[in-house]
Amino acid sequence: MRVLVTGAYGFIGSAVTARLLAGGHEVLGTGRDTRRAARTLPEARWISLDLAKATRAEDWLPHLQGVDAVVNCAGVLQDSGADDLRRVHVEGPRALFEACERAGVCRIIQVSAIGVEGDTAFARTKREADEALMHSGLDWIVLRPSIVVGRNVYGGTALIRSLASLPVLPMGPRDTLLQPVQVSDLAKAIEFFLGADAPKRQLLEVAGPERLKLSELIAAYRLWLGYEPASVLRIPAALEVLIFRLGDLASMLGWRPPVRTTALRQLQMDVVGDGSQWASMTGISPARVQEMLTRDPASVQERWFAKMFLLKPVLIGGLALFWVITGLITLGPGLNAGAAFLLQAGFGSSSVLIAVAGGVLDVLIGAGIAIRKAARPALWASIAVSVAYFTLGCVLLPQLWTGPLVKIVPVLLASFAALAIFDDR
Repeated sequence: MRVLVTGAYGFIGSAVTARLLAGGHEVLGTGRDTRRAARTLPEARWISLDLAKATRAEDWLPHLQGVDAVVNCAGVLQDSGADDLRRVHVEGPRALFEACERAGVCRIIQVSAIGVEGDTAFARTKREADEALMHSGLDWIVLRPSIVVGRNVYGGTALIRSLASLPVLPMGPRDTLLQPVQVSDLAKAIEFFLGADAPKRQLLEVAGPERLKLSELIAAYRLWLGYEPASVLRIPAALEVLIFRLGDLASMLGWRPPVRTTALRQLQMDVVGDGSQWASMTGISPARVQEMLTRDPASVQERWFAKMFLLKPVLIGGLALFWVITGLITLGPGLNAGAAFLLQAGFGSSSVLIAVAGGVLDVLIGAGIAIRKAARPALWASIAVSVAYFTLGCVLLPQLWTGPLVKIVPVLLASFAALAIFDDR
């Protein structure tokens, strides 16, 4: 069977793609940037197609020739500098569904989410796409999974694993009830519903066999990582809201932090459902969290990731602030001192102009690091400028080794570290 999978290199999409390939299916994977996916899963045929921009049936029709079924795994948490909820959840999928009807591709599996009855923009747009598919003439299956967990992590599941590495667990006033389902079980169910004799036109909640409090799920991961149980620190609701609003601010700059107000509102509801129907229909015995963790013990790589995940925003944010503040100091109270150093180094009448240019450059580097699309080149600029400052200082003003030159070294190392952990997935 030839299957087109949207969001095919995402957390759920990559598991579905790998499962279908292992089952002998031909997979056409779509996504915004498929270059790395083409290297990691070369057996699939990759199509660079942005769901948020493919909002006409004509955008999809050329890719549906010979396709037998479509699995829509694409999704985003909330509107941001990088994502448009309505385009990704509604307009793109609607165009895809229309194209499928015109191309004669009948079997469509839509991966939605438990809790789309809520009033967040995430819930409303997911629900609207589900309803558009269910009112079509296609042979649809809508799967609404609870929180999906697995060996690989992204977004909220990465945050859970990272929180599990902390010796003290910060928790808000509410300990949400969750019903985790393994991503491998979800992928197995999707493969089942692609079968020619599988049921069709079904709306199913996909939930695991156990209900756990959020703190219990984090505790399970903490034991898996090999750490002793952590004490819980209850944080005020106002502080919790502030943290999630800072996530909103980061998302306006193009980042996708798991702590955003949509996530907070979703977590204010229990993420549970009735998983009996999908399990009975597919014959799958969904795995418990502890069972999944026990069969695949954590290694040092997992412990590193858990700790570095929370360090990443601190590192990148700290570097951005460092360069912006350094530049502003140079342009303000430190201008005369900077110009004096340059004059001493032999730059003559150009010293003030060079000092101003240096300050502006520092501010631009800091601003670039803060913006997701510009962050990688800005980090390389941070390294290049640090090396240039260090080299020129050593040659022209070696006496600066007693202070400013030494401080360049940790900035250089921090920039390399930020680049090393830059990728989201």
